[in-house]
Amino acid sequence: MKIKKAVIPAAGLGTRVLPATKAMPKEMLPIVDKPAIQYIVEEAVAAGIEDILIITGRNKEIIEDHFDRAPELEANLAKNHKDKMLDQCVKIANLANISYIRQRETKGLGHAISKARSFTGDDPFVVLYGDDVIMGKDPVAAQLCRAYEQYGKACVGIKQVAPEAISKYSSLKVQPLKDNLYDVTDMIEKPARGQEFSLFSILGRCLLTPEIYDILDRTEPGAGGEIQLTDAMAVLARRGGIIGVDFTGKRYDMGSKLGVMQAQVETALRHPEIGAEFTAYLKEIAAGL
Repeated sequence: MKIKKAVIPAAGLGTRVLPATKAMPKEMLPIVDKPAIQYIVEEAVAAGIEDILIITGRNKEIIEDHFDRAPELEANLAKNHKDKMLDQCVKIANLANISYIRQRETKGLGHAISKARSFTGDDPFVVLYGDDVIMGKDPVAAQLCRAYEQYGKACVGIKQVAPEAISKYSSLKVQPLKDNLYDVTDMIEKPARGQEFSLFSILGRCLLTPEIYDILDRTEPGAGGEIQLTDAMAVLARRGGIIGVDFTGKRYDMGSKLGVMQAQVETALRHPEIGAEFTAYLKEIAAGL
């Protein structure tokens, strides 16, 4: 079965990158000339996704505006024969069928995903975390879809994190299957020292089956007093229901100031318009450090 639906949770407050996010969602922080969430939507589309639900919160109407048509701007660009810019703006609005729902209370990622039930129905769906931009030739969403087509199970994008960082993430109990694929049999969110299963953690991407919703309905608040998606996925894992994909691609944490700057700099170095000039500028700066 081909996966055609994706959910992007984007209702978080972005407190780690204040004051930039006081009035602007972190998902709209620019990476050179595109907001972070556009990279995420483009990844989903490149993986064959056609229908996308973005879960938003208060003061995030700017996300909807970005993926909408802009008649006044388009008319101005057409009048001034700025055809390339016009084409870029129109293409943004036609990337996919994008709909929105508001998470009225920030009760955690699990609570946010539960809001997608009417959108996904009985279909499996990809979740692309709004905090995480992942750059690479092979979209992580596509890597998960291929694993699902092979095993017919929920899948998670995983990477090993540093021992001192695992307490900030989830920790997975894994058994190698083949190549970069693992059988995930248990997991814990934000483990205390000594509770870790491994240094493998879910980083920004997962593919869920509709049974997750009934599990979420029974999931009590966990770490941070929030309904954690990890706690619900742990139930699936213990049933033998999750495949871990050690994905290829570079992840940028857009919820952290360092992650934002890393995404900016590394994308600018590769950018077709400014890459060469920015590289020269960076070498000049580095020489004086």
